[in-house]
This record gives sequence, structure tokens and C-alpha cells, in this order.
Amino acid sequence: MPTHRTHIAVIGAPMDLGAGRRGVDMGPSALRVANLDEKISTLGYDIHDLGNINVVQAESVQPGPSAARYLNEIAATCTNLADMVAKVCGEGCFPLVLGGDHSIAIGTVSGLSNHYRQQGGKKVGLIWIDAHADMNTPETSPSGNIHGMPLACIAGRGPEELTHIYGYAPKVDPENIAIIGLRSVDTLEKTNVTKTGVHAYTMRDVDERGLRAIMQEALEVANDGTEGFHLSFDMDSVDPHEAPGVGTPVKGGITYREAHLAMETICDCDRMLGLEVVEVNPVIDEANRTAILAVELVMSALGKRIL
Repeated sequence: MPTHRTHIAVIGAPMDLGAGRRGVDMGPSALRVANLDEKISTLGYDIHDLGNINVVQAESVQPGPSAARYLNEIAATCTNLADMVAKVCGEGCFPLVLGGDHSIAIGTVSGLSNHYRQQGGKKVGLIWIDAHADMNTPETSPSGNIHGMPLACIAGRGPEELTHIYGYAPKVDPENIAIIGLRSVDTLEKTNVTKTGVHAYTMRDVDERGLRAIMQEALEVANDGTEGFHLSFDMDSVDPHEAPGVGTPVKGGITYREAHLAMETICDCDRMLGLEVVEVNPVIDEANRTAILAVELVMSALGKRIL
């Protein structure tokens, strides 16, 4: 990460409104139980844990439109999260956001993007490590779950309540977006991926070319003409054998060592502006294994090395 960022602001976003399976709202707690703050502090950072943003419970509201369930509630939560991320960036802190389902990325990236946009129109890039493309829209989504739509919204496609937080879209230009680890893409969603201009790397690409080559290329994409990049890491990118407690597990993911290599490579680049870890679901986990792994990966991204 940029060497001048010695202060890290931890923000919990315990939202599961965008997911089909309940439980990821407990992800921030699971990560904190795994001693996230204490372990990061051993790397020499000053940690400011700002607690959790407020999120309504699904039982207290109606889901709304079937093609975009809980749209208004998710938009309000993401706007609040965006404001908090922009604020900590303005205070010189590095934002570390704990999910929650992946729809929180709309808020995280909006806040980060707007902060740099206010500094003379600077742009940011995005590295999205995920088993899923998350590029559905209400018109293509088979479920209406918004956690399958955040990357489309960030790239400017989707409900205006989500795409136009702060009044502009896209938050990140598609040519500066790299998706890594794809292995589960909905039929109609494929068109959204191919037509937007994002750079998508499937597990076949990883198998054939190796993760290091993919990461180097992705970093070039995310850093091309930008101030730096945000990293959005969905724990379901890792194979379920290593990360069983995730919102939507898919067999055939990246290995334990590949995940650490990705994070170590990102750290070496020294251009990361923000980081979020999402979709940890303690309800279906095994003795908090997935959260413990998530903390290990965050440590690698922030500078922990074997030697």
C-alpha cells in the first residue's frame, strides 16, 4: 500500500440484504473474533476501528421489487458507507471494509472514487477477485439478489439509485477494472461482462497462465492512468476446501498459496488505495476457518512476508 498511509480505518458493513443466503451480516464480527485489528497492528499500522455502519434487518422491511430486492435499503446503506469511506480517505486513512455481502462494494468504491475525483478529477482502478462476475442487472439477474450486481453498478450499469451515488457514473472506468478467478457466470450476465470492456480472467486463464502472470496484467489494467486501485476480495474466490464459510461457494477456486500470492503481489505494487473483504458467512463455516484465512490474506496485502 502507499507508504505514507500508516493509519488504517476499519469499517464493518454487516449487510446481508443483497444475498440469497442469510448469515454474511456476521462476517465483520467473525473477522474481529479472528483478531484482525490486533494482528494488523503488529505490522506497524495505527488501527482505528470505527465499528459497524447501521443496516436494517431484513425482517423489519419489505423486499420491494423482485428484480432488485431491498433496492432502497441497500442504496441507503451504500450511500452511508460511501460517505464514511470518503471521510476516512480525507483524513489520510486507508479504508479497510469488512463485509457483509458483496453489494457493499458499491458504497466502498463510490466513496473512494469520489474522494479522488474531488482532487482534480483523479481516477481509480479496481481489482475484483471473485468466483462470480457480479455484473448482473435487474434485467438479467435470475434471482434479483443485488450482491450479484455490484460490479455492473460500479461500471455504470444498473439501477440509478446504485450507479449514481454522488451523481455520476461510472465510478471506475471499465477499462481499469480487472476481474480475477471467474468460474460461475450466469448465462445472460456473460454479455454484460464482454460488452462493458472490463478485463476478465477466468480460472482457466489462471490454470493455463499462472496466477502471477494474471496478477501482473491485472495491476497494469488497474493502474493505467489512475491514482491507484481498490481491491475487492470475495472469499468465495478461494476454493471451498480452504474457505467453506462463504455466501456462495463454488468448487475449483484459487488455492491457499495462490490467494496469498495475489495479496503479496498487490502489496509489492504499492498502489492499493483501499481494501474490502466480503461474503464471510460464519453460519456455515467450520470453527471460523474462513474468517481466520481472510485475516491472513489481509495481512499479506498489508505487508506481512515469510522472510
